[in-house]
Amino acid sequence: MVKTLNTTSHSSAIYTPDACSEENTHLFFIFSRLISHHGNPPRNINTCWQKKYVYSVWAIPPEDVGARLKRLMAGLTSEFGGPQFEPHVTVVGAISLTEQDALEKFNSACDGLQAYNATVDRVATGTFFYQCVYLLLHPMPEVVEASAHCTGHFGYKSSTPYMPHLSLLYGDLTDDEKKKAQEKAGTLDESINGLSFPITRLALWKTDTQDLTLKSWEKIAECSLIPK
Repeated sequence: MVKTLNTTSHSSAIYTPDACSEENTHLFFIFSRLISHHGNPPRNINTCWQKKYVYSVWAIPPEDVGARLKRLMAGLTSEFGGPQFEPHVTVVGAISLTEQDALEKFNSACDGLQAYNATVDRVATGTFFYQCVYLLLHPMPEVVEASAHCTGHFGYKSSTPYMPHLSLLYGDLTDDEKKKAQEKAGTLDESINGLSFPITRLALWKTDTQDLTLKSWEKIAECSLIPK
């Protein structure tokens, strides 16, 4: 089942309900009709639209760039382990919302947002699981502004400045292992530094950060940005 959200002519969001929503979508609309007729919701309503989950907004690279990144990521995980995930640049970090609220905020954030370019600075390493080895991106104004635009719609607050990056490897590696992975990334794709690509799509993902296997992670919606 695929549902198209209400959008302007310049942006479109596609909603793919998860298993929980699949079971409750019809009930949600039935309950909505009951509420509109009777004024009060039935006391036993407990749908997924009311339960909170953790969501993130990702910028999605073009298919050809995504395929190139997947080859690089596969080369790293084959040696250093770690879960598989889709290539992405995090635009809005993990935030707890109901599904309905997340979809509404995502649709609002996509409305009127223009496509932009991202450029790789270098392969870098971080200090925790979700920033183990990654491509650090140049913090160009359009990249930073896109994140600020979306975080504003989501009401997301961060204690640190936005650092645009595209993760290559998730894991808890030692400093020596991270250095080796960093070097291998440069060997696997020698021209990755300086790679520039357009961001024309954003996606809303359910991302339980407690699930280090990422098996529960799933894409909920996707939108196309206004062409430059």
